[in-house]
Amino acid sequence: MDIIAWTLIIALFIIAFIGLVYPIIPSVLFLLGGFIVYGLFYSFTELPWWFWLIELLFVALLFAADTVSNLIGVKKFGGSKAGMWGSTIGLLIGPFVIPFAGIIAGPFIGAIIGELIVTRSNLQQAIKVGVGSVVGFLTSVVTKGIIQVIMIVLFFIAI
Repeated sequence: MDIIAWTLIIALFIIAFIGLVYPIIPSVLFLLGGFIVYGLFYSFTELPWWFWLIELLFVALLFAADTVSNLIGVKKFGGSKAGMWGSTIGLLIGPFVIPFAGIIAGPFIGAIIGELIVTRSNLQQAIKVGVGSVVGFLTSVVTKGIIQVIMIVLFFIAI
């Protein structure tokens, strides 16, 4: 049973890291799933209250990191809400249209389209906002990756 438990836990952790670059996968839920699988196979009492409190705070931080990083990236480069929404939509659709490259191209193209169509920005400004959306996405990936590593380290410290 130990092999099954740890295989599931590690698989859930790996999927959480894949979710960093494929935003359609809710990374944080897979991390929590790994903690819950551990509790189900072993015991929830082995994971102290402070572990759950810290992990829940990190969960909130992870949800905020996505939005804040995208917003800062687009805003820093002079974008509007239309650029942010275009970037977000492009981030969700891009990987399906252009399989790996869509992760970067999707937010870039989405932000440009949002800026051109909705705010009627000039092409140069729209491209600048597109670059900002990619910077925001990459910043988000790095930030979330660090937080996820900290969450997993805390898990191993707690058990």
